[in-house]
Amino acid sequence: MKISNFRIAGLIGIFLISGCVSTVTGSITEPDRNNKDAAELNYQLGARYYNQGSYTLARDRLTLATEIDPNMAVGWSTLALTYEALENLRLAKDAYDKAVRADPKDFKVQNTYAVFLCRQKDFDLARKHFDKAISYHDNDDSYVTMTNAGVCMTQKPDLVVAEDYFRAALERRPNNGEALLQMCLLKYSQKDYMGARAFVQRHLASIASSAGILYLASRIEDMLGNDRGRMDYEDQLIREFPNSPEARKVLGSTR
Repeated sequence: MKISNFRIAGLIGIFLISGCVSTVTGSITEPDRNNKDAAELNYQLGARYYNQGSYTLARDRLTLATEIDPNMAVGWSTLALTYEALENLRLAKDAYDKAVRADPKDFKVQNTYAVFLCRQKDFDLARKHFDKAISYHDNDDSYVTMTNAGVCMTQKPDLVVAEDYFRAALERRPNNGEALLQMCLLKYSQKDYMGARAFVQRHLASIASSAGILYLASRIEDMLGNDRGRMDYEDQLIREFPNSPEARKVLGSTR
C-alpha cells in the first residue's frame, strides 16, 4: 500500500481539545476541525515511522489517530500493516476489519485486506474482498487488483480462477508485465510450454528484460527441445547480466 507523503505544516501543537466553547465555521465546529487535524497529524507521523521501519512508534501514533478519528480508514489500514510487521496477526485482522467498516468503498483498503487474508490462507474471504475492490468504477488500477487476486488463487490453488483473473487484468492492461509473467508461470506449471513461450515473449516485448525472465525463457525453450533458442537466451543473459545468479547457473552448467 502506498502511504502518502509526510505533511505537518500548520498542525504542530494541535491535539485533542475538549470542554471548550466552540465557534462555527461552515458546518464544522472548531473543536471538530482540530480533532480532524490532530488525527491527520498523528496518521502522518505514524505513516512516516512505518515507512522507516520504526513499528512500535508507528503503532502508537496510528492508534492515537484512530482513537481521535475512528472513521479514518487509511489510519486503520496502516495500523493493520504495522501490526503485521509486529507479527500480531490478531490485532492486524481487527484493524483491517475496522478499516473496511470505516470506508467500505475504499478499494485500496479492500485490496490490502485481501492480500493479508491470502497470506493467512483465507482464500475465499480474500477473493470476496478482491472482487469488491475490482467492482468499484473509480478503481483505475483494477488490473493490479485482478493480478493480485490471480496470484492468490494460484496459492489456493485454483488455477482456472487464477487464469480468469490474469486474463481479465490483461484485457484492462495488455502490457501488464506482472500479469504476463504470472500467466507464463501458470502455463509452465501446467506443462503448456508453447503457451508459456507466448507469454514470456509478450513480456519481453513489453518490459525491459531481467536476468530472471531471460533464464525462464531459456528453460521454456529447453523444455520445447529448442537448443538454439535456449542458447540465444542464455547468451543474452550472460551478456546483459554477467554477475547475476542466473548467469552463474548457466556458466556452471554444460552448454
